[in-house]
Formats: sequence, C-alpha cells, structure tokens
Amino acid sequence: MLIFFDVETTGLEQDDKIVSLGIIAVDSEKITAKYELVNEGKKIPAEASSVNHITNEMLQGKSKFKESEIYKFLQKNNNENITLVGHNIKFDMEKLSASGIRWRGNVIDTLRVTKHLITECEHFSLQFLRYELKLYRDEKALALRCGFENEFVAHNAQCDAFIVKLLYDYHLQSVSKEQMMELSLRNVLLEKLNFGKYKGKYIEEIVMNDIGYLHWMLANVMDLDEDLRYSIVDYLEGQS
Repeated sequence: MLIFFDVETTGLEQDDKIVSLGIIAVDSEKITAKYELVNEGKKIPAEASSVNHITNEMLQGKSKFKESEIYKFLQKNNNENITLVGHNIKFDMEKLSASGIRWRGNVIDTLRVTKHLITECEHFSLQFLRYELKLYRDEKALALRCGFENEFVAHNAQCDAFIVKLLYDYHLQSVSKEQMMELSLRNVLLEKLNFGKYKGKYIEEIVMNDIGYLHWMLANVMDLDEDLRYSIVDYLEGQS
C-alpha cells in the first residue's frame, strides 16, 4: 500500500503541533481519501492561518490527533510493507513522531526525488511543481475517484496529498517506486543557491569569487537546508 500524506501545523518550529491531516491510501485498485482537523491544544497564530486557512474556531470541539481516524489508520498500517509518500517528508515525519507515531514502513520524499530528477527546475515547492509540471490537468479525475468534490486549495492537507500523488505518478514515468525510495535517502548535489545575496548563482562560481561567504553560511545559518549544506561542503572540498 502507498499512503500519500500531508499535514498542516500551527507553525514550523519544533514545538508546533499538527492541526490537519490529509491522506490518500492506494492499495491495488482501491483508493481511499481521508481528511481531518485535530486539536492538540496549541493556538494557531494568524501567520499560520494565513497559509493554511485554519482558524482556532474551526478546531473547537475537534479531537486530539491520537483520537482521530487518521491516527488509527496510520497505526494500523504502520509496518514495513507500507510506503508513506510526502513532499519534504522529513518535516511530516518529525511531526508524526512528536505526536506518537514512529513510522516503521518505507518512505518516499517527492521533494528530494524531484531535486534529483529535475535539476534545472527553478523552485521545488509543491504548488510551483503543480503548475510547472501541469499536474493540475489530472486533479479532477483523481478527485472523482476519491469522491472529493471541493475546490483545490493550496496548503489544504487533503488537496496537497492529491498533488503529492500526482507528482509521484509523474516521476513513475521515468523511475520505479524502488528507485524513488533510494533517491529519497540520498543527498542532492545542488548547483545554485536558492536564497541570500547570491540567490540563483552557481555555487561553483561563488567558491571562486567569494568563498568566505560560503564558510560564513555553514557556520552561522543553523537551519540551512540539509541538501544545500551537503552541496556547499562538497564544492568546498573540491577546492581543497
């Protein structure tokens, strides 16, 4: 079984909590979609609401995550024969673990797979890829299969889970499920910086012209993307 998955949270910090979950479970020809709001007792700040469109009023009376149907479904299917698929799945897995689910099955990270397979892509956010790869063309057909009749909204956990599945299907045209699992565990060697004063510039070029800036990034940017850190170190070592 494949479980395509997305969560929305009260924020991006370690102590932030899950507020909604969406999954699409595919077992042979059977496909099941589930969506739930959950209340873990942490207030949603306006900044988070402006992204996921979930308010504190919407969570009133909702159950805790461990009492939700999706929690029970994931626990029931938490074994080595099941593969969990998400975009930037490391974040989702951290939130699941903090909420009581230590995943024992396989994982596929469509973010890392995309970085490996489409290196020339300008951005890798789920919504950018939705339009860049024209995944939206197949949204309605997939939604009908799942009995989903609402409009697709960015940063809605259910809608994002649909897009994760469509992105997985897109990559399945060129690589296998097993290859995606392997790519999900392998660091990506990025060519360009994606933020800062050298945004869009080749790392190799920065090594030649301002190597001190890269050393500064490694020492001072504590939340540096794992793949970007790996890439900067690789380019620096190539100069030694």
